[in-house]
Amino acid sequence: MRAIVLSWEYPPRVVGQLSGYVKLLTTQLAANKVDATVVTYDDHVTGETIESSGVRAMRVTNPVKTHIGVLTWVLTLNQEVERAAANIYYDANRKIDLIDVFDWHFIPAAVTLKNGLGIPFIYSVESLEDHRSPTANSSYNLAIKSIEWLGFYEAKMAMVKSKWMKEEVMRIYKVPPEKIAAIEVSSDSWIKDVLKLYGNVAEAKYAT
Repeated sequence: MRAIVLSWEYPPRVVGQLSGYVKLLTTQLAANKVDATVVTYDDHVTGETIESSGVRAMRVTNPVKTHIGVLTWVLTLNQEVERAAANIYYDANRKIDLIDVFDWHFIPAAVTLKNGLGIPFIYSVESLEDHRSPTANSSYNLAIKSIEWLGFYEAKMAMVKSKWMKEEVMRIYKVPPEKIAAIEVSSDSWIKDVLKLYGNVAEAKYAT
């Protein structure tokens, strides 16, 4: 199985807990014979590195250097994420089974890759805008919520880390429960459950 993981943070770039989780996930994927490539952002370094675990990391930078906010930074960066992921797809002779995209930042790229190249994606939720900014209802917040909604709508499946988050996704975005997999990292079967989800999404791709 070949998977592309999209994450806006990945070691050595650490912003929050997501960086460490994606590192753990991709290391475990590689240990279970999944060909995993992370496409991520870096301030300065670009290009591909191959880690001792076998995980490949493709780092891109933003071609636009001046921004008025996070939204412009994210949306201009997405074109580089799309380019890098598309190159991986063609270098693999168009044999990429799925994309796993973390949080809202790279949802636009995942949607383009899905609709342009036919690669299904999983939307992995680390947090939601309603939780990060519960009292904010500005155009900025609504734009992020719209991107989150787009992710849930276009994704083959959503993956969350708790039953509580599953209930929140259902409540806020009206996502059907059968479209959300709640997989707790502390569970003994965590990576097996992730691999099962990956397998189901990949099988659905080739069944259509």
